[in-house]
Amino acid sequence: MNILLLSPYPPYPPRGGGALRIFHLLRGLAARHEVTLLSFAPDAAAVAGMTPLRDFCRLATVIGPPPRPMLARAFTTLASPLPDMALRNADPQYAEALSRILAAQRFDLVQAESIEMAGYGLMSRSFAPPNQAPRSILDQFNAEYVLQRRAAYTDLRRGLALRPRALLGGIYSLIQWRKLAAYERRMLRSYDWMLVVSDEDRRALRRLDRRAEPLVIPNGVDAAHYRPGTVTPIDFGGPAIVFTGTFDFRPNIDAINWCVRKVLPLVRARRPDARLVLVGRGATAAVRALHNGVAVDLVGEVPDVRPYIAGAAVFAVPLRIGGGSRLKLLEALAAAAPVVSTTMGAEGIDGLGHERHLLLADRPADFAAAILRLLDDPALGRRLGAAGRTHVAAQYDWNAIIPRLEQTITMSPSAKNHP
Repeated sequence: MNILLLSPYPPYPPRGGGALRIFHLLRGLAARHEVTLLSFAPDAAAVAGMTPLRDFCRLATVIGPPPRPMLARAFTTLASPLPDMALRNADPQYAEALSRILAAQRFDLVQAESIEMAGYGLMSRSFAPPNQAPRSILDQFNAEYVLQRRAAYTDLRRGLALRPRALLGGIYSLIQWRKLAAYERRMLRSYDWMLVVSDEDRRALRRLDRRAEPLVIPNGVDAAHYRPGTVTPIDFGGPAIVFTGTFDFRPNIDAINWCVRKVLPLVRARRPDARLVLVGRGATAAVRALHNGVAVDLVGEVPDVRPYIAGAAVFAVPLRIGGGSRLKLLEALAAAAPVVSTTMGAEGIDGLGHERHLLLADRPADFAAAILRLLDDPALGRRLGAAGRTHVAAQYDWNAIIPRLEQTITMSPSAKNHP
């Protein structure tokens, strides 16, 4: 098959949840199909950084998307029927580049990666007669309306406690929730297939249209890459509670704040040598302000996260907002790390069991107690870690997931996920 894949940002180097998913799907499809990637890139250096992708696909890039001033975002929040995510990557230069590619060659399939690219994915239909148009897939990273609904509830509760900034955030999320629900419903009916990463997201999107049937293609992990013993663990000089992620992503910011303010004091009351280590890129000013070099260390972006996971006494996933499934959790489990997660943090990974593969806790006192339990009992952490690795290596390795995607893209056009 000849496939055109549309990406909202560089999938290489594969760092961060979305980039990792796009990279592995791209590489897996390119092993047996002809793939063209049209990707946004923030600058020329990012374009150069994607050069290794040319080894297995045709690569085209557009510098962008252009920044959207806060005033413009505020205006469209009130005036546009489209959600902010549908406007985020609007760029005439990308539309022009896509038009040139579609006019120059025929594709069997156009796959848009994330809701930000949904509008572009539908452009292909204007370049061919209706019965010859490429089949279309929208790869949804989350049921986005659910994420905004959860964020709205969280921020509005804080706003009722006389926190004006949280109140404004809650109002924004409330508006976006309604717009996203309408937009995702329309995309369900417009695309031949919509992919989701978890059964929870599939059910959430089906609530928007009971006739639709999104297809679950879960996030995965390169289990061999994360095999224990392949890297030298970081020596933190004491028990480290490690959290990895992108630190300008709202659910991660909320998780960090909750952990620092509600959980960490309870842990350090009994284990004053324990500290939270934050590993990832894009830290906002608010996240940077939490770094003190004693209880909280912000490491920032690193070329390889594996030594930090390997050196963790506990790998924490304290998420309270979000959807989809957590690539960070899959990586930690594949590395046989001892994990403590909220129930929401473990969503989307089927078959995980409390006290079989990890420890689950949702209240601050329970989360702190779970961390302390693993700090006091390293043997328990090793047992859970080994079981967690066995589970994800069998069920969530990319080598097992790519064939499921190939089965989807070779379906008859009559097997659509909408009427």
